[in-house]
Amino acid sequence: MRTKVEIQKEFANRQELERFRSFYLVGIGGAGMSGLAKMLLKRGFEVAGSDSTASGVTAELQGEGIAVQIPHSGAEIRKDQAVVLSDAIDLKTSPEVSRAQELGSQLFRRSQLLGYLLKDKKVLAVTGTHGKTTTTGMLGAALQGAGMDPAIVVGAAVPQFGGPIVDGAGEFAVVEACEAYDSFHDLDPFIVVLTNLELDHVDFHGTYAALRDSVMKFVNRIPPEGSLVYCAEDPGAREIASLFGGRSLGYGKDSFPEAANLVMPGAHNALNAAGALLAAVQCGADEAKAARAIALFGGAERRLQVMREGPILVVDDYAHHPSEIDASITALRVRYPDRRLVVVYQPHLYSRTADLIPEFARALSLADRVVLTDIYPAREAPIPGVSSAVIAEMVTKPVEYVPSRHLLPAKVARWVSPGDLVVGMGAGNIAEFVPAFLRELDRKGPLKVAVVYGGDSAEREVSIHSGQEVASALSELGYEVRSYDVTEMLLSKGDVSVFTGPNRPDVAFLAVHGTHAEDGAIQGFFELLHIPYTGAGIQASAIAMDKTLTKQVLSAASLPVPKGVLLTAPGQEINLAPPIIVKPNAQGSTVGLSFVTDPSEVRAAVERAFQYDSAVVVEEWLQGMEISVPVLGDRALPPVEIAPVGGKYDFTSKYTPGATEEIVPARLPEPVLRKAEEYALSAHRALGCHGATRTDMIVCEGQPVILEVNTIPGMTGTSLLPNSAKAAGISFVGVVDWMVQDALRRHGAKT
Repeated sequence: MRTKVEIQKEFANRQELERFRSFYLVGIGGAGMSGLAKMLLKRGFEVAGSDSTASGVTAELQGEGIAVQIPHSGAEIRKDQAVVLSDAIDLKTSPEVSRAQELGSQLFRRSQLLGYLLKDKKVLAVTGTHGKTTTTGMLGAALQGAGMDPAIVVGAAVPQFGGPIVDGAGEFAVVEACEAYDSFHDLDPFIVVLTNLELDHVDFHGTYAALRDSVMKFVNRIPPEGSLVYCAEDPGAREIASLFGGRSLGYGKDSFPEAANLVMPGAHNALNAAGALLAAVQCGADEAKAARAIALFGGAERRLQVMREGPILVVDDYAHHPSEIDASITALRVRYPDRRLVVVYQPHLYSRTADLIPEFARALSLADRVVLTDIYPAREAPIPGVSSAVIAEMVTKPVEYVPSRHLLPAKVARWVSPGDLVVGMGAGNIAEFVPAFLRELDRKGPLKVAVVYGGDSAEREVSIHSGQEVASALSELGYEVRSYDVTEMLLSKGDVSVFTGPNRPDVAFLAVHGTHAEDGAIQGFFELLHIPYTGAGIQASAIAMDKTLTKQVLSAASLPVPKGVLLTAPGQEINLAPPIIVKPNAQGSTVGLSFVTDPSEVRAAVERAFQYDSAVVVEEWLQGMEISVPVLGDRALPPVEIAPVGGKYDFTSKYTPGATEEIVPARLPEPVLRKAEEYALSAHRALGCHGATRTDMIVCEGQPVILEVNTIPGMTGTSLLPNSAKAAGISFVGVVDWMVQDALRRHGAKT
């Protein structure tokens, strides 16, 4: 984007281009710049350039012998080169600009180079607030159809032209002349086609009067033998024509004889066709041939471009002003009257949106359903109170506000149905939506499951075993399985791209334990990625991991818990005498755990627990049978009796095969078993848990007392939940399958 000060002070006069034989194009991969690079090469000039990322376009340029630097760099620029910038290049941060200034090289705008390359042509310049690209393409097609071999420069790629630029050898050049940032002032028009005029590009022009004066300045460059072709049905275009002292010719909706046969739908395109035909005839084109070519014109990219026919019809459109949105929706309504119209729209620029919020809402409300994403800012800073959310509040049809455009493909694919017409609309990076949406619609094959294991807690090794056994079960079930040590992934390369895009997993199976796993951290990670995951959510996980907070919640729910005290410093006074249990406040159920009977051992046990956490729980050591009761959703599984060989259920006895006898169901009276199951379900619900949990208890004199709740139960060969499920007639693979399907149901994903 450009400011008036930049244009006046930073760029040389166009005439200076006459002395250069070598050009360096910054932003060479863009549609406009790549076309100019090819024109320069064809005419014998030396061409090089740079861009931020490699693309098919840059590869094509390199294949033609043009040196392209990726990413941006000024190191290759020579003093004898004219440095040409697209208007998207920021002068303050560009390394090429910095290098050019260091060498004393001159800077030029893309529009200046275009004007220089077309200086020997009769330029037919198409300008106006709306319809420039389509009208330019139609006019170029008209002259081609009449055999006049024009040069054509369009602001978007045109499939039937093979790109945005045709370097024809005829005497005429058809050019899209943009009023934004006054770039059209670098052209020498012979005929100007003015499609319409209303306030736009307020970031540069500020007011309608300033915009009108800029257009008037351009129109006044038409030579006496040239003419102004304007839309007589548009007030702004009529005003310009009334102020113009030269020859002016008006056109209207009835001026195109083959309007009914237009490939491009809509009344606005009938007007575009009329303007193109009138201009073509002024150049001496055969009217019948020109009209036929216009009628057959298939459009430019992202101008009501049909990207896929089928049960779900997908269209891409550049409309980014209320009038354009209205015209596009109206045209689609006429062409596809029986389809539900879903418009996915991204506002373009805060400055454009600020004064037109009601108009945007009114135009978008012509659709059946609207999906809005955040404003594309370009180089603008946000304007307080200007937001897509404000537009959404004023839309009168069903509307969804999705702040991140990256989420649009998956979310829209979830919301649409056969028979819908989905339109990606806007002028910013919303252009990425339709290709990504089509890839989303094409997601096929078995359900993709990411098994997340490892982590950075003291239970890392256990998690690895859980992950291996879960992955094996999922493969047996026919899922497409990939396993990831997410901590290794984040801390080594930091590349999480496997969790984004059309190849992302459908669901994440969390087989991690302990801190940064059962405390809401890993859940938050997948919440940010918008990937369904197994187990409890962020809040329930965080509460359950905090043993003291868990006891407070359970007590408030009238559930029995042991007496205890929370220590936040090793020297803190303990008003609880042995026998006691000392354990970290937020770790796995057996990590850092000590059973203390001798008062002299208390401090050592506390210090050991503080090695694992910044807070330590000291609670009464209740004597009795230790049991664990798994829960699957709304169902409690049979309580498991835990009988460690050594008498204490610590980390070693928990995870060493044969160190603990697990008896299912626990050897307790039936009423006690039922009460334990009832307590487990109540604890699960009180904490707000989902999926599979496991509640550990101690049964003292027939009364179960809850010790803690685990939100990601172990899934190894010695784990309690699978053993309990087996006793209930549910196989290991059955449990794993239930957890995956439960995650998909809870997160509203399609299965």
